[in-house]
Amino acid sequence: MSARFNMATAHATAYKAMLGLEGSLQNSFLNPLQKELLKIRSSQINACAFCLDMHTKDALKYGETPQRIFLLNAWREAKELYTEEEQVLLMMAEEITLINQKGLSEETYQQAKKFFDESQIAQIIMAVVTINAWNRIAISTHLPIGG
Repeated sequence: MSARFNMATAHATAYKAMLGLEGSLQNSFLNPLQKELLKIRSSQINACAFCLDMHTKDALKYGETPQRIFLLNAWREAKELYTEEEQVLLMMAEEITLINQKGLSEETYQQAKKFFDESQIAQIIMAVVTINAWNRIAISTHLPIGG
């Protein structure tokens, strides 16, 4: 499948705004591995090959283990591989990505409050929103894997 067009040139203003969102995450409390786990899990749900390729490579570069990446899609059955904090991050990623099912549930929000303050929860939400937007851009424009 070949790329349809380059979003950065076809709608430069919106693309610049997306880069601004992504840039705001650089100063978040999330460490690089947490960011990549959020990006990978949301991209798995959205079936975004471009983003999965990019973020699994990035996660490995940051020191993530192949086993944790391989089992991320089944993290609930492999809970022992992920900290409680990571499990909450993954629940948030799933519920926000699958917003049409129930959204961020009260139960997950209350669990998040055990680990994160309001500002941090806001940053997690924005990280998930941002990767979901990138997934939609990559899939809609047919970005090639490794491109």
